[in-house]
Amino acid sequence: MKRDWEDFRIAGAFLTIFPVARGLSMESHRLGRSMGFFPAAGLALGLLLVVMNWALVPFIPRPVLDCLLILSLIAFTGALHLDGIADLIDGLAGGKDREGVLRIMKDSRVGAMGVVGLVMVLLLKYLSLYNVPLELKAAALIFMPAAGRWVQVVLACYCRYIRPEGGTGSVFVDHVGEREMILASLTLVLSGLVLFGIKAVLLIFLLGLAVMLLMRYFNARLGGVTGDVLGAASETVEVLTLVLVLAIHSQGGGA
Repeated sequence: MKRDWEDFRIAGAFLTIFPVARGLSMESHRLGRSMGFFPAAGLALGLLLVVMNWALVPFIPRPVLDCLLILSLIAFTGALHLDGIADLIDGLAGGKDREGVLRIMKDSRVGAMGVVGLVMVLLLKYLSLYNVPLELKAAALIFMPAAGRWVQVVLACYCRYIRPEGGTGSVFVDHVGEREMILASLTLVLSGLVLFGIKAVLLIFLLGLAVMLLMRYFNARLGGVTGDVLGAASETVEVLTLVLVLAIHSQGGGA
């Protein structure tokens, strides 16, 4: 139990700006093991957003509050994954082969395609959150960050790290295994059932299908993943989660 708690703290320290793992050693195998708690760390982030929503909703108009919630999530995570999606879009748009994509992704400068892609992702995330019905707002805020971090575990478990020189992402990819994958998936499924009831079955199935397609695409296009790819996948799945919540609610007879 103590080791699990420490792994959860390591996951939280890596995924957020909060210094929750002071005094803990960060060996490679411990970082990989902490991936099993990535969705749990996402749930904690989501709960923090729900508390903010509850505290501010009497004072701030809904459109502004939803924007503040998105900005808060960015701040709490140190924009960790936004850099990844901008770099990936630049690389995929400008690289003709895997080496070209990786070279562009490593460039610290952000190109026009990366900026446009980043803006559109944030806009779609904001509009989707704003249109989530109030009765599902808390559930969506909690589940979205968990799903976005679950995809990182899946890709790290089933894809290889492709930068020969290594990188931050390689520490996780090289040391994650089936144990972490099972723990992360159980966390996502159980939280989904608690938050959405039976509708979570369809939601998680569709998310799983989307993640499978992402995995196949990255393996075919790049031969695996990098840290930027993991971050980009996280942002993609967060947006997709909100869109699917809207779609499932509409099919269920919502407005």
